[in-house]
Amino acid sequence: MRALLSAAVLAVTVLAFPASAGDVGDGALAALSARLFPLLDAAGRNPAALDRIAGAPGMLSVSRARRERRVACGQDLACRAKALLWSDSESEAVRRALVAQKGLPAPDDGVAAQVDREIAGINGIVRVYALGATPTTAIDGPGTLSPRDLRTRLQAADWLAETPRARSAQRLDPSLDYAAALLDLSDRTDAIGHEPLTGGVNAAAMDRAKTLDWKRYRYSAMIVTGVGPEIEGEPLSPFGKYHLRLAAIRFAAGDIAFILVTGGRAHPRATPFTEADEMRKALIERYGIPPEAIVSEPYARHTTTNLRNASRLLLAMGAPMAAETVIVCNPLQSAYIESATFTDRNAAELGYQPGTVVRRVSRTELVFRPSRASERVDPRDPLDP
Repeated sequence: MRALLSAAVLAVTVLAFPASAGDVGDGALAALSARLFPLLDAAGRNPAALDRIAGAPGMLSVSRARRERRVACGQDLACRAKALLWSDSESEAVRRALVAQKGLPAPDDGVAAQVDREIAGINGIVRVYALGATPTTAIDGPGTLSPRDLRTRLQAADWLAETPRARSAQRLDPSLDYAAALLDLSDRTDAIGHEPLTGGVNAAAMDRAKTLDWKRYRYSAMIVTGVGPEIEGEPLSPFGKYHLRLAAIRFAAGDIAFILVTGGRAHPRATPFTEADEMRKALIERYGIPPEAIVSEPYARHTTTNLRNASRLLLAMGAPMAAETVIVCNPLQSAYIESATFTDRNAAELGYQPGTVVRRVSRTELVFRPSRASERVDPRDPLDP
């Protein structure tokens, strides 16, 4: 029986990946895969590395077991989704295989830690978008679906994960493409909605940053945090408008290089408004701030990621990491950012501190120094990794 099953698995694998059909790309899924899973995606785009990983000690048996689990499910779509979850032992085999490779992108805490984050991200997406687990944040997830709609999405994701896509990691395992397809089919591709951040509305500021003498300024940037609106059709919340007045007044002192506004398309659920873009627009139209002095960070969905993503964007701009920034926001949020509760939340949700609060200047102003740890990509939050 086991020999027959293995033959069936091999037949499925061969049929799913005909030799002449691997050269068709999918721009959206490629962008989503690279954004969420930079390490596994990079391996998939390197055929030689993919061969070495697939043949690494333990990987052949892991791949065989994972394929057999899927085949044994037949046409039970929930079973086939669950079969793509990575066990601890399977994750360990992948971790060892990737750590042994040379030339793969690695964050400051190394390849092993990044593999763990990416595997946890795949598992989290499958659990929430395929198996009905409750998302960490209520505004996230696929929304309320009828049983028929859920079956349709699961079937489409199942097919897509095993339909060849050029320069992907499908040959190693279909779970990465399955997770990306689930997000795409749920219209939750928020993570790639504003790429590249160095272009678009940020182009003028990025051009200015290239030739800027940062030493002329006491602070490299003012980070203006978001407070998402809760009323449908509201572009900016009342607190958000207050933040902008504070920002305009503080910027007029002339000792800050850039205003960095941060806030995503989060509140209320499925809002068409991106908070950072609305803040940028208001700063230009209401306060006359030059566009080249404003940088928009349009992904953050929480205060933790307001600071993480602001730190990332400062790195992308070439701002000196030793330079201080200023966080400007309402007194309640400012006190929260300085609190031990917020420090604990960063440790629990991010695994590190996105930076350090250096000192308090006023009820609404904190001096903050960003951390390079903020560059770690974490698809456990697939809408803002």
